[in-house]
Amino acid sequence: MNKNLISLPIIADGEDKSSIIKNRIRKNYRHIRKWAKRTVSDCFRIYDRDIKEYPLAIDFYANRFCVQFFSYDRECDEPSLELQEEIDQALCSIFGTSTDHIYWRTRVRRKKTQQYEKMDEQEDFFSVHEYGAKFKVNLNDYLDTGLFLDHRETRRLVASISKGKRVLNLFAYTCSFSVLAALSGASYTKSVDLSNTYTKWGRDNFILNSLPSKNNEIVRADCLKFLDDEIYLDKKFFDIIIIDPPTISRSKKMDQMFDIQIEHASFIKKSLKLLTKDGIIFFSTNSRKFKLDESLLNICSVNEITDKTIPSDFHNKKIHRCWKITR
Repeated sequence: MNKNLISLPIIADGEDKSSIIKNRIRKNYRHIRKWAKRTVSDCFRIYDRDIKEYPLAIDFYANRFCVQFFSYDRECDEPSLELQEEIDQALCSIFGTSTDHIYWRTRVRRKKTQQYEKMDEQEDFFSVHEYGAKFKVNLNDYLDTGLFLDHRETRRLVASISKGKRVLNLFAYTCSFSVLAALSGASYTKSVDLSNTYTKWGRDNFILNSLPSKNNEIVRADCLKFLDDEIYLDKKFFDIIIIDPPTISRSKKMDQMFDIQIEHASFIKKSLKLLTKDGIIFFSTNSRKFKLDESLLNICSVNEITDKTIPSDFHNKKIHRCWKITR
């Protein structure tokens, strides 16, 4: 891998006795920079609610910064002006950046049926690197950036066993799992998502990495209906199936509200019908209240691998859960 592809700022060592948050950000960044340089990665977390008084997550994306403010109060879901100014000043001071490269997001507890979609129309896309792969991200127009950083190690795990394999990626979002699998030698990938926006974004990610469309199919479809169709048509089997659905979804394109707690057993059982004899399903969720349907234990082997999939820069170890499922 060409390590010159990425630019990672070198920051001054030392301690600022007047700012506990600056010291923590500096310490975290200096630690992860060594890993990032070695792996050709320029997107990672540099602060993860480490200090109670600063309920923030700060992600580094190729010399830009996404700052998420976490609020559970619907009446006060924005950071104070003082907090915003303090963090802006800290990032500008440490990294020599400008406020134009700092993007604020608010994470607030919403109604279950409320959907996050487009927030702006600036089309402010740029590319980042993860383990040498390129991904198109947008820190301005959408609440989610186009690349879920907490699944970085899950993607790497899938990629490590993808050579020569057929890979099915359900709820593919922007196809990051598929792209890494293809770059690692997967013989075929199929990515399925209901969103026109994200399937187009996924195609752009394949193009960005000079990957052919011939063996990397992208399908816009309801994933449950897609599975039914594949089973009915007796399509070819897959060696690896990734299921990473939203917790709750009420898309206008779906017949009814999707709830992972209710639907996961059906998804896994149907996916098993498309799995090769020695194949693997990777199932994950970020639902805090999720409970695995125990009836699955009668038809397949289920092993939780969450601890292997949480990146070291994520201090919140409950950011997601992940299982490896085999016949």
